[in-house]
Amino acid sequence: MSIPRSGRQLRIASGGYEAVIASVGASLRTLQKDGRDLVVPFEADEVRPGYRGATLAPWPNRIVDGRYVFAGVEHQLPLTEPSRGQALHGLLCWTEFADRLVLDDRIVLAAVIEPQSGYPFRVEVEVEYRLDADGLAQTVTARNLGTDAAPWGTGPHPYLVAGPERSVDEWTLTFPASEVLTVTSDRLSPVAVEPVSAHPEWDFRAPRPIGDVFIDHAFTGLTRADGVAEVRLTAPGGTGVAMTWDERCPWVQVHTADNPGVDSIHRIGLAVEPMTCPPDAFTSGVDLVVLAPGAEHAASWRIRAL
Repeated sequence: MSIPRSGRQLRIASGGYEAVIASVGASLRTLQKDGRDLVVPFEADEVRPGYRGATLAPWPNRIVDGRYVFAGVEHQLPLTEPSRGQALHGLLCWTEFADRLVLDDRIVLAAVIEPQSGYPFRVEVEVEYRLDADGLAQTVTARNLGTDAAPWGTGPHPYLVAGPERSVDEWTLTFPASEVLTVTSDRLSPVAVEPVSAHPEWDFRAPRPIGDVFIDHAFTGLTRADGVAEVRLTAPGGTGVAMTWDERCPWVQVHTADNPGVDSIHRIGLAVEPMTCPPDAFTSGVDLVVLAPGAEHAASWRIRAL
């Protein structure tokens, strides 16, 4: 039997939720509650469209020019976003993950980032997906298997779906971020952290329709309840989806999935990506996790239906 292009298909179910994880990139391929899509799905025998549902490691978002200095040594990463000249979304998006545990409601997958040009560190990455009555929880754990400290960051890349309209323009968004990282218009390289009050088009602290606003920015200054931040996305018909995460992710990237001229994918979901660090953290050092030899780091987030 041939293996689908997105890898082995691992189905879990519990509490009315059902998810399918594709082994390439430990990717969330589908997530439904009582048959309703909560994320934009893709087909099993399809090369995963972009980074849809992928696990991002050992960094989320962009490293500008793919260059950074760590422990006094300069490194050059492959430019995986050639149109902008950036190193995008880590090194594991197209890696086949191995099974560690497969249960009806929980799976654990693992892969090792081997030392390579631009990232000469050995880090094991374990990805757990678990379903229960409160939705889908994902945990990404990094373990430094090498003899040198290693820079680390992670996050997910789901495109959330609030309802059947399949256009973010129709949906109402709420997320409690008081600051936004502005970027250059051509390469989306970080510029400065500024208050969202200076950029009201990106201020969603109070619920409001997304409309035709373009968003592809990282946000911080998150207001939390009991340590948890939440993004809520609702549709006119009353359905919705929420994503929550704790202090291990002080940043969140939000993207309106703009693909002008490609109607089949243009603005059909809202990417919500809790991140342990901001874009270009390998260069700036802001919220960068440094894994000592033998150390580990875990971060988690959850998606649930509204």
